Amino acid sequence: MLRAPRGYRGINHETIGADLLSLPGAVLMPEHILGKAAVARLRSKTANAWYPIAELLEPLEELGRKLGADSLRKVGQTIFNTSHAAGLRRSGLSARELAHGLDGMYRLANRGKDIGAWAVLDFQPGKVILEKTTPHHCSMEEGILDAAFSAIGTRATIHQSACVRAGADACRFVITSHIVDHRWVGR
Repeated sequence: MLRAPRGYRGINHETIGADLLSLPGAVLMPEHILGKAAVARLRSKTANAWYPIAELLEPLEELGRKLGADSLRKVGQTIFNTSHAAGLRRSGLSARELAHGLDGMYRLANRGKDIGAWAVLDFQPGKVILEKTTPHHCSMEEGILDAAFSAIGTRATIHQSACVRAGADACRFVITSHIVDHRWVGR
């Protein structure tokens, strides 16, 4: 992590093993990109066990350096599809409920003190503005958001209007969709 978002101290910050296990499958030839030893370490994890957040953040930074933002978006999609997509598809959530539930989903896969958060800054038909103060690479988070909104049938366009990596104190995502009915605003 290049610089911490506002309020992030990451005291005893841990991530669930399922997220670590999904990394090698998210890119072609992971051994070539991350190295055989790193991939073996990732694949040795237990899905339901907890691991220091650095074990996820360090390979993400390496992927970002070597492959760029598009690959990190794919990693985010893969992580989401591995851990949350099936349950979310069955839930019948609206985009409003999803947006307000992102912090809860984050805490299903991350634990510790002062580990950052997700917050809804604005919600209206066809548009939501989210703020994140988590340490995860924002391109990966875009992939997670894309997969999450797709899972509930509300395809959306995601634009990042502020970024910790560009000097902001938090990352801000503007998510827009042509869907403005009950799938977006709820019943």
